[in-house]
Amino acid sequence: MTGAPIVVKIGGSTLGSHDTTLKDLVTLQKQGVDVVVVHGGGNVISQWMQRQGIPPRFVDGLRVTDAASLEIVVAVLSGLINKELVSSLQQMGGRAIGISGVDGNLLEAHIANPELGFVGEVSQVNGEPLRALLDGGFIPMIAPVGRHRDDGSEHAGSPLNINGDTVAGELAYALEAERLVFLTDVAGILDGSNRLIPRLNRRRANILFQSGVVRGGMIPKLSACLRALERSPIANVVDGRRPEALLDCLRGVSTGTTIIGEV
Repeated sequence: MTGAPIVVKIGGSTLGSHDTTLKDLVTLQKQGVDVVVVHGGGNVISQWMQRQGIPPRFVDGLRVTDAASLEIVVAVLSGLINKELVSSLQQMGGRAIGISGVDGNLLEAHIANPELGFVGEVSQVNGEPLRALLDGGFIPMIAPVGRHRDDGSEHAGSPLNINGDTVAGELAYALEAERLVFLTDVAGILDGSNRLIPRLNRRRANILFQSGVVRGGMIPKLSACLRALERSPIANVVDGRRPEALLDCLRGVSTGTTIIGEV
């Protein structure tokens, strides 16, 4: 691995017809850029839960995960979505290997809030598997499922659901990433009047957070950006539905929100 990688979080549900994210990732790989990808899949998980008669519930953007939901989360994220994304990327000429945070003990986690059920908070990132994959010329495609740390508790060693945005932030922090990029289905971070905020520093981001302007699924995204910025210079939240959104972001033509580490 040469230099610091870029960490990219992509939506794991069906990528839209104008979305060129996977093609952009292949382009970056061919240019010699090290990229670590975390994917989500919330919409597909919700669909599978509803088929099983389990109503999806969220608290502050985090999915409440009981034992039955956890089986669906692990199967859909680590299996169906992960392999579909890897397969598509390879069909476009890229080289990728799909793993979850359980593999290689990549993500050790613990249950911080029992009310959320089997939802993990990252305790430790073991970056060695990612460095090995990057050194081998592969894009790691990571499903955000972790392993409960060995702490003697009843859940030790079991898989846990971890929010994909949170995972992206923790990986960016652990790898001292060159940049963290969120590709979302909104324009970026919006102010109280629903207008795009093109640029933020850490201090203004914290104010937005504390004032309650940031809500729902944007809460873990902004939290992850702030975590990454402790060690990375820049984070972006951009509309991934636009063609070449990722490439434009890295060229400095971002139309979303750019967050810089200065306070």
